[in-house]
Amino acid sequence: MISLSEENYLKSVYHLEENHPDGVSTNAIAEQIDSKASSVTDMLKKLSEKKLVVYKKYKGAKLTEIGRVAALEVIRKHRLWEVFLVDKLNFSWDEVHEVAEQLEHIKSKKLTQELDKFLDFPKRDPHGDPIPDAEGNLKVAQKTLLSKLNVKDSGTLIGVKDTSSEFLKYLDKNGLILGEKIEVLDKENFDNSMLIKLKDKDLRVSLMVSSNIYIKN
Repeated sequence: MISLSEENYLKSVYHLEENHPDGVSTNAIAEQIDSKASSVTDMLKKLSEKKLVVYKKYKGAKLTEIGRVAALEVIRKHRLWEVFLVDKLNFSWDEVHEVAEQLEHIKSKKLTQELDKFLDFPKRDPHGDPIPDAEGNLKVAQKTLLSKLNVKDSGTLIGVKDTSSEFLKYLDKNGLILGEKIEVLDKENFDNSMLIKLKDKDLRVSLMVSSNIYIKN
């Protein structure tokens, strides 16, 4: 049996591996889950004993195949619950993360299967992230950060990197929602801020904002 705390660690390692495929450092994990590096090291040793990660001192940790499957199962439940909260209970996309964090640890496989069926097998969560299927397969869409686009480039907003409530509220306030068409009108050399064109207005966004918005060309 994998504990709630262990599931959180596996999920953290999975997300960090996207940018650190050769191994995730204890410091990176500690920063993401707001814990001490010594506590992370102790947990990684425990997960290693359970064959859920491969941990090497000074080199970090990588998920084993068993660990990857376990991490994806938690991520699947989290994203399905986010869809349920938004589509069926009228939560806004900036309200669902913390609630889904609690619901993702429910162990019932039947509940997850029925939830998926009830929602008509959604492919993406309210933030645009892909939902793993029951076998742990994850279809990742080709995407790029808005900050990487040049003047006259355009695309569709398909996801966000920052899922904090504050950032999502900012996006709502400025009409930056999933499916919105975006064209880069101007880009400042000084600070890489952008002037972008939306459906009904032009909007200037900072590098911090454009670095947290995913675009599909």
